[in-house]
Amino acid sequence: MFDTSRLGGWSDLPFWSEDLPRIETALAGQRVLPPPDRAFAALERSQPEATRVVILGQDPYHTPGKADGLAFSIPREFGGRLDSLGNIFKELEADLGVARTNSDLSDWADQGVLLLNTALSVPPGQPKAHARIGWTALVTQVLARLDDAPRAFLFWGGPAQAFARHLRREDHLVISSAHPSPLSAHRGFFGSRPFSRVNDWLAATGRAPIVWG
Repeated sequence: MFDTSRLGGWSDLPFWSEDLPRIETALAGQRVLPPPDRAFAALERSQPEATRVVILGQDPYHTPGKADGLAFSIPREFGGRLDSLGNIFKELEADLGVARTNSDLSDWADQGVLLLNTALSVPPGQPKAHARIGWTALVTQVLARLDDAPRAFLFWGGPAQAFARHLRREDHLVISSAHPSPLSAHRGFFGSRPFSRVNDWLAATGRAPIVWG
């Protein structure tokens, strides 16, 4: 069901043999978003050794055509409401003065920003329906792999914040805030200045900033 042929450095995680078969059996015959061949796009695009920043969200957009496998990213041709991504762009402009309009966040991924959700699939029109189906094991293993060197972690929303406990190093940058959803962005996402804080931290550790625009 899911395509695991392009995982690269993530391909040795135990999840693929120990947990994914059970998830595929549970979802057999069901329609899921994003399309199964895009479910692991975030991992494919951001290899472990290249990942400098992790943005952890909740679950994919549940509107057909909106989820592309990168958390919060939306295909340019979608044409509908941006919702969470729109609020991310508002905070980006308030934080750095960057007025971004391109909803495809693959350029972030290509700079080492892992755009991951705590659940990697969702049925159309049913948000959070796959939150307990088994994706937690994958996210836990991904974070454990990335705990080997200092990185920036942005945990957006309660489900994401619950994973912060899996980090052991004390030299990571960890920023936890409300989710950028229209339902919660005003509870602490707006004003959190994640983009400048990440770039300041990267500069302080001798690394190039992320071009967020």
